[in-house]
Amino acid sequence: MDADAAPVVLINVFKVQPEKQDDLIEMLTSLARAQVGLPGFMSATLHRGLNGKTVANHAVWRSVEDWKAMTRNEAVAAAMRPIMAIATFEPNLYEAGEVID
Repeated sequence: MDADAAPVVLINVFKVQPEKQDDLIEMLTSLARAQVGLPGFMSATLHRGLNGKTVANHAVWRSVEDWKAMTRNEAVAAAMRPIMAIATFEPNLYEAGEVID
């Protein structure tokens, strides 16, 4: 692996019924905590949509390969099952961009 390679950013937008948004946040928080310690995991931030219908997950992984390995992890798959029962989602990977403060 190239030590100078930039990390990969996952932005995953979940859509949920408003009455399930709090449940989804709790499940995603548990999922993110379970990913801590997996190879390549760097950070995750959850964002609650003000419309009550969305939650966005911004996660940073060391590489695309590390992210793909996480998606094949059985514990992660098990944690995703109840999430998939209440929400739809669209994960997309991005190159890390410039931070503008």
